[in-house]
Amino acid sequence: MGKLLVTWVKSGIGYDQRQRDVIRALGLRRLNQTIEKEDSPSIRGMVAKVSHLVKVVSHDAA
Repeated sequence: MGKLLVTWVKSGIGYDQRQRDVIRALGLRRLNQTIEKEDSPSIRGMVAKVSHLVKVVSHDAA
């Protein structure tokens, strides 16, 4: 499977607590932090819930 690079680009202040919880569950702790996750349906669903707060780049594992 490929990998996803998820970067937190917009603050969660003013958004629902569940959206902030998803950011934390993804492993993001600081604004502008980038993490690498396996590309799976569950991670894609989490990213879809906070798509307005994160930037996602997909790259394949060679």
